[in-house]
Amino acid sequence: MIAFIEECRDEFSVGSICSVLPIAPSSYYAQLAVRRDPSRASKRAQQDERDSREIRRALSESGGRFGARKVWHALRREGYDIARRIVERLMKVMGL
Repeated sequence: MIAFIEECRDEFSVGSICSVLPIAPSSYYAQLAVRRDPSRASKRAQQDERDSREIRRALSESGGRFGARKVWHALRREGYDIARRIVERLMKVMGL
């Protein structure tokens, strides 16, 4: 939705686009601020980003053959403390 707003921003104002779409203008501007400065993201979003990098690394080391359970076990063996449900959620979000 953010990409759509940016595409139409030259033609329409952000406020008018957001009044048609189910998004508040403040949400749009908050996302832009996070893109400019990732440290402004929530603690969960920052942790999810770190966890996603580790999941991708563990998955690439396995040749892409592991599911969530085996990725979780591999990360735990390496000493990376993460819950299995978090691995499942992030792999789903990443489309893995």
